[in-house]
Amino acid sequence: MKTNADQEERLKEKDQTISDLRATVEELRNTVTDLRSTIANLNETLNELKRKFFGTSSEKVKKERPVDLSEQDTEPEETVVVKEHTRTRKKKSVRDDLYALLPIRDIKCDVPESERFCPDCDAPMEHLGYKTVREELRITPAKVERVRYLQETLVCPACREEDDTTIRAAKTPTALLPHSPASPDMVAMVMYQKSCLYLPFYRQEKDWFQKGVPLPRETAAHWYNYCALEYFAPIYEALHQELLGREVIHADEVPCQVLHEEGKEATSKSYMWIYLSGSDGLPGIVLYDYRPGRGGENPIEFLSGFKGLLHCDGYSAYGRIEDVVLVCCLAHCRRKFYEAVPAGRRKKLKLLDINSEEELKEPSSGMSDDNGLLPAEKGVAFCNRLFFLERCYKELPAEERKQKRQEKEPQIWNEFWSWLGTLNPTGGSKLEKAVNYAFNHKETLMNYLLDGRCEISNNAAERRAKSYATARKNFLFHDTVDGANASAIVMSLIETAKANNLNIYQYLYTLLLYMPDYKNEPAGIKQLMPWSEFIKENCSGITDTEKILSENRGDLPI
Repeated sequence: MKTNADQEERLKEKDQTISDLRATVEELRNTVTDLRSTIANLNETLNELKRKFFGTSSEKVKKERPVDLSEQDTEPEETVVVKEHTRTRKKKSVRDDLYALLPIRDIKCDVPESERFCPDCDAPMEHLGYKTVREELRITPAKVERVRYLQETLVCPACREEDDTTIRAAKTPTALLPHSPASPDMVAMVMYQKSCLYLPFYRQEKDWFQKGVPLPRETAAHWYNYCALEYFAPIYEALHQELLGREVIHADEVPCQVLHEEGKEATSKSYMWIYLSGSDGLPGIVLYDYRPGRGGENPIEFLSGFKGLLHCDGYSAYGRIEDVVLVCCLAHCRRKFYEAVPAGRRKKLKLLDINSEEELKEPSSGMSDDNGLLPAEKGVAFCNRLFFLERCYKELPAEERKQKRQEKEPQIWNEFWSWLGTLNPTGGSKLEKAVNYAFNHKETLMNYLLDGRCEISNNAAERRAKSYATARKNFLFHDTVDGANASAIVMSLIETAKANNLNIYQYLYTLLLYMPDYKNEPAGIKQLMPWSEFIKENCSGITDTEKILSENRGDLPI
C-alpha cells in the first residue's frame, strides 16, 4: 500500500514535469517568434536586393514629359485653382527667348532675273521687301587647324656696318606644355569632354581621329593631368581657402578606384570627398578632394580652420571634426523609413523636396493617429510635412526663414519623437534601423533650426556626388593618384562654374589662356576666380574662343 510520502513524491514529479513542459513550450514559442522574425527580415532583405538589382533606386517622383514650347507664342502668367492647392503656370517660351544668345544670319532668297517681269504685262517688277518664311538652327562641326607662330626678328643695320650685331625678337605667347602641340582651346576641350560630358579618353581618341588629329589617349591623359596639376591647382587652393572662411558647408563622400597606388591593391576602394558652400548668398564653391580612405582624418585635414555649420549624413567620421555644428540630413532619415515600407505600398508614396518644380498638395497633419498608414509610412509622412514647409520658406531671407520655421516645425518634431517612442519594431527589421537612426541623430537632425541659412537636407552635396558617380560610370577608374587628383581639381572648377552660371568650356579655356603667365601671381589668380568681373564678362553666354586668342589676349586687369 502506497504511503502519503510516495503520493507526495509522485505529485512533485508531475508538477516538475508540467513545469518543464511549460518551459519547453514557452521556449518553443520564443523560437517560433524569432524564426518568424528572421524569415520576415530575410524576405525584406531579399525584396530590397531584388529592387536594387531589377528596380529603380531613385526616390524622385515621376513627372510628365515636358511639352515642346519652341513653337508656341508668349502668354501672360495665369493662376489655375486645382482642388485644394494653387499652381502658377510658367510663361510659355518662344524662339526669341530660347535662342536669344545665338547669332543670327539672314539668308535672302531672291527671285531669279528671268522671273522679275510681270506675268500679265511683262513690265519689270520692283522690290517690295522680304518676309520671314521659316527659321532653322545650323551648326558648324568642330574644325582643327595647325597654328604656327612665326617670330619676327629685327636687326640694326647701323650696328651691322660697325661689325656689331643687334637683334630684337618679338614676344610670343607662352607655351602651355613645352615641346607640345597642346593649345588652351584643345586641352580645354579634352577636359570638358572628360569631366563634363563624361567622355573617356579612348572615346575621345576616336572622335579626334575623325577630325584629322591622331591624338592617343595617353597623350590626352598627360595633357589633362599636367594642366590640372600645374595651372588649375592654384585656383583650386584659392577656392579652398575661400570655402574655409564660409560659415555653412555641405560635405559628402563617394567611392572611387585607383589602379596604381602605393600600398593598395588595384581592386581596393578609395574615396572622392565633396565639399561645397551653403545657402549663404555668396558665390557658390564646389570642391572635390581625392583621398585613399574614408577615415575621419580626411575631413579633419581638409576642413582645418573651418568653424561653422556642417551639413552631412549620419557617418560618424564627421563627428570627429572639432569646432563645428553638425546638421544631419533629413532626406537620409526619410530614406530609412522609405526602405522599410513594403514594395507594393512604396509605389504609392510621394517624396517631397524643396526644389520640386511641381507644387504638391500639403500633407495632412496628425500622421501618428492615421490608422490607415503603416509605421514606416507614417515616418515618411512626418518627413514629407517638414519638406513641404521648407519648400514654402526657401525663397525667404535667412532671418525670416528661421522665424517661420520656429512657428510650426518644432511641434511637428515633438510629435514625431513622441510617436517614435511608442513603436516596438521587430528586432533587425528595416523599421528598427530607421527608428534607431532617427534617435541616434535626434539633435543633429534638428540643428537646421538654429540658422536660417541651413538646409533641412544634404541634397546639394548628394547632387554633386551624383555628378562624379555618373562620370565614374563611364571612365570606371583612375589609373594613378595624379589622375585622381587632377580629376578632382577639374571637376571642382566645372561644378563651381555651374554654381556661378558660367559657360563651363569658356571658363576652362580662359584659365588655360592666362594661367601659364599668372600661376605665381596672387593678383592674377584673384582676377581668374569664377566671380570676378573679368571672368563674368568673358565667360558668360555662349562659347566663343575667337573673342580672346593667345596672340591677342593682352594682360589681366590687375
